[in-house]
Amino acid sequence: MASDSEELSFVSFILKPGSSLHPTFLFAVDAAFALLFFIFLWLAYLTKGNPHFFVLMGIQLALWASVKWYVVLGIQMLNVEQ
Repeated sequence: MASDSEELSFVSFILKPGSSLHPTFLFAVDAAFALLFFIFLWLAYLTKGNPHFFVLMGIQLALWASVKWYVVLGIQMLNVEQ
């Protein structure tokens, strides 16, 4: 089990300004979105094509795209400032 200091350092890293553009954090976000997509896909299969899951997949993909767009804009703004 992780110690309290490791958990505290992770939380302090996430709350630090600019950490949302760190590659490790972005990988974790992409992994979470991919896992959520595959869960929705599996649930759509289990429910024999329930349209609600396809709508949820569309919403989730739109959210994922908006997060990626935000990251690209953030990186562009950092490059302009430097």
